Amino acid sequence: ERLATHIKLTLFAVLVLTGCSPTALRAQAPVLATATSHHEATLAKKSEASGLVKVVRESTERFRDVSVAEAEGYVLQFGCVSGGDAGAMGLHYVNASLVGDDELDATRPEIVIYEPMPDGRLRLIGADYLVVAEAWHGKHTETPQIMGQLLHLFESPNRFGLPAFYTLHVWAWKENPTGMFVNWHSNVSCEAFKGKNP
Repeated sequence: ERLATHIKLTLFAVLVLTGCSPTALRAQAPVLATATSHHEATLAKKSEASGLVKVVRESTERFRDVSVAEAEGYVLQFGCVSGGDAGAMGLHYVNASLVGDDELDATRPEIVIYEPMPDGRLRLIGADYLVVAEAWHGKHTETPQIMGQLLHLFESPNRFGLPAFYTLHVWAWKENPTGMFVNWHSNVSCEAFKGKNP
């Protein structure tokens, strides 16, 4: 009995010295549970993000050769889109029939994106999903998303001369230091573009 009392007092002393009381430990339990839930949600988000990048890579691998994209109905639009200090978006090869279907499918991006290289080649750097806002909201109330990633709204008027639209860039083939799903790629350049911008 004296030994049990001694162990209890020692444990109590350790808790007091470390600044914890049994009550404080019980009070921290919900905080730890919340932190665990947040961590699990973050891991799930990262998993969805890497899943989307994987889908884009698998779906666009064949478009590393731009002639394959052209054969499947992708056509260069808007020249080489540059954002000054923000970087660039590059060359958008747009599939008008996919834009016109008013649907979003992770395996069928409306746009594939290339960067012009100094030797004249075009390097596949990503894909872009696009849906016209009015068409989307004719069938849906929520903001469009693909595999957990919300699309960004471009208001009208805009530099592309399009009605308001939602878009999501996925930089699956060239890592972007500012994010995989942001509009501008800080390490993409239009300097080697030999065509004519509108």
